[in-house]
Amino acid sequence: MSSYPYDLVLFDLDGTLIETAPEIADACNDTLQASGFPAAPLETVTSWIGHGTRELLIKAFADAMGTTTDAIRNSEGFPALEQTFGRHYLQRCGTRSTLYPQVRETLEALSAQGVKLGVVTNKEERYTRVVIDAHNLRSVLDVVISGDSLPVKKPNPLAIEQCIERFGTTAERTIFIGDSSIDIETARRAGIAVWALPYGYNMGKPIEEAGADRVIENVSALLPANLVSAETPSSRGDLST
Repeated sequence: MSSYPYDLVLFDLDGTLIETAPEIADACNDTLQASGFPAAPLETVTSWIGHGTRELLIKAFADAMGTTTDAIRNSEGFPALEQTFGRHYLQRCGTRSTLYPQVRETLEALSAQGVKLGVVTNKEERYTRVVIDAHNLRSVLDVVISGDSLPVKKPNPLAIEQCIERFGTTAERTIFIGDSSIDIETARRAGIAVWALPYGYNMGKPIEEAGADRVIENVSALLPANLVSAETPSSRGDLST
C-alpha cells in the first residue's frame, strides 16, 4: 500500500478545477437576450451554478420573468429554451474558462505516482467533455462522471460509490475535493473525506460554513509535500496553505 493516504482523489469540475462562470454567464445571457430579456450580472449567474445547467437556466428565466422555478420547469416553452441554451453553451465552452492555480501541476504529480483521479460533476456530459478537452485534462483523469451519466446526480453518492468499486479501493482511502455544500453533502453521504476550496461556486454562501473536513487554499494541498495526513476535528474550517 502506498504511503500516500488516498488511492482515489475525486474532484468537482466547475469552481474546483476550472473557473467556468464567465462562459456559463455568456451562454445564459445569449439565451436570455434571444428571448428579449436583459443580461444577468456575472455575480448573479455564478450564484445559480451548482445543480447543472438545466437548473441554472430555470433560475435565470424565473428571475427574468418574475415567476417561480416550478412555473418555468413545467412550461411548454422550456424545452425550446433549453435547446437554445445548449447551442450557445457548446459554442462558449472553453472560450472564457481558466484552470485554477496549481491544478495541472497537482493532477500530473498525483497521476505520476499512481493515484487514481476522477471528476464527478453535475454538468451535462456534452459540456463536460468540451471543457475538459479545452484545458487538456483528459490524459490525467481516470474517470469522468457527469450529471447525466447516471440516473441520479450529486448530492446522491452513487457516482462516488461506483468510482470506489471501479478502482477497487475503499471509502477510507478516497477523498473528494469540491467548492460547494452540494459536494460536501455528497461526500458525507458516501462516507469519505472532503476538502473544500474557497474560490468556487457555493450559491453565494461562505464555504467555511458548509462543514468540510478542511478548507484549502488550492489543490496543491493534496501534494505529498503539503499533505497533513492526520486530520483532527479542530482542522475543520481552517484555511490551509
